[in-house]
Amino acid sequence: MAIRHSLWPPGRQHYLTDQSDMPEPNRPEPKGVNLAPLEAALGHVFQDRSLLQMALTHSSASAAVKSYERLEFLGDRVLGLVLANEYFHQCPRDDEGQLSLRLHALARQSSLVEIARVLDLAPLISTQPGMDVEQNESILADVVESLIAALFLDAGLDAAKSFILANWQFQTGPIGTREKDAKSRLQEIAMERGLALPVYRLVEKTGPDHAPQMVYEVQVAGMPVIAATAGNRKAAEQEAASLMLTQLDKSYDKQTGGNHD
Repeated sequence: MAIRHSLWPPGRQHYLTDQSDMPEPNRPEPKGVNLAPLEAALGHVFQDRSLLQMALTHSSASAAVKSYERLEFLGDRVLGLVLANEYFHQCPRDDEGQLSLRLHALARQSSLVEIARVLDLAPLISTQPGMDVEQNESILADVVESLIAALFLDAGLDAAKSFILANWQFQTGPIGTREKDAKSRLQEIAMERGLALPVYRLVEKTGPDHAPQMVYEVQVAGMPVIAATAGNRKAAEQEAASLMLTQLDKSYDKQTGGNHD
């Protein structure tokens, strides 16, 4: 494999992580919270437990505690690197477009949410009182990426890679519909049917900054405009695209009498 060693020794600060943005090292975990089972599931006991705490802290929890946003940024890149490396070696006949489809299928929000639920992360995430983390897929996905970054910073790339390889199900067979996200599938179908490419537009944004609700609509020529709501742009656009795909299928069935051949 191309990835074999950590990029730097465990315990060293990453250059993307400003020390002023980090919590005090080795701060005791909050009373009543046992993070040892999570460490066992991650396959790593943290030298700096504050990294793990930060990865589990939403921005709404407390102004005095650093939240996971910076970790999420880094974790997204580490995840992408590991997935890209694995598929690059496991699928030598794929071109860059096919590799991208495989990678995006494993890196999209729904895949991260599945892992968050397997790890039972929701009860461990610190937020403002009353926030239903279990139903907030955006937060669940963000925390998974933040945990990857925490592993990376605490023990290097090998620790993050081991966790990813143990929990992500790599698919190396022929690429099917499920590998493609809704936006990609909608664009392909529009092109196949000679339609203009889908157009996405923000309709409305409501709620506080730490828990926004965004309404995005998608337009495809000849079809009614469809809107969807989610906690971020990416999720809202994907949901709108998924709904539009359903409508396109129904419309196509009427035109062809249900014959898709």
